[in-house]
Amino acid sequence: MTSLQNLKTVALSVLILLGGLAHGHRAHAMGTDTLVVAGGCFWCVESDFESVPGVRGVVSGYSGGSTKNPSYKDVTKGGSGHYEAVKITFDPDTVTRETLLDMFFRSVDPTDAGGQFCDRGDSYRTAIFVANKVEQGLAESAKAKAQAQLGQTIVTPILREGKFYKAEAYHQDYYKGSKIVLTRFGPKKQSEAYKRYRKACGRDARVKALWGSDAPFVGH
Repeated sequence: MTSLQNLKTVALSVLILLGGLAHGHRAHAMGTDTLVVAGGCFWCVESDFESVPGVRGVVSGYSGGSTKNPSYKDVTKGGSGHYEAVKITFDPDTVTRETLLDMFFRSVDPTDAGGQFCDRGDSYRTAIFVANKVEQGLAESAKAKAQAQLGQTIVTPILREGKFYKAEAYHQDYYKGSKIVLTRFGPKKQSEAYKRYRKACGRDARVKALWGSDAPFVGH
């Protein structure tokens, strides 16, 4: 092989290496992480966190139970062990897990062991799901911080993350849906029905009473 050919080979190798490094940088920059939490009605938690800069998407679903492929009816009637939960996909370069955990605690009533607001029962309880010791440590730190600020015992458990089941299609993005649904207020678009439900359930009023100006989603 001539010197010119050797030079071309080296140059090509360098270009390939630089291209690989650039691709790796882009992959990291475009990387996402997930956080699974339960905060009562998943419509509300989905609505709240989809408004956070850096959050790529929120999916409503079920987690924490033993029933495989549970339906909404299975979960809400009790016995499945599942919580109404959401999976938050976020860009950690824009918003950190710690920030999202802090926001989560201040968007719910973490002192309530029987449900959330007007929704009662095991499936409406709060919880944080973690996949490893690092996530557990961050969740415990956020919980301790919230408890110190609130001055009340926080009962939200930190649980080992298991299978997350996506809820039925009609639950996804319910808060901004345009379908007409029959409610106790009469026929309403989903978005309007959601607003009325949230207000009637007392979610924002209770969160504001607990957290005051630190409540991140009240009034949004």
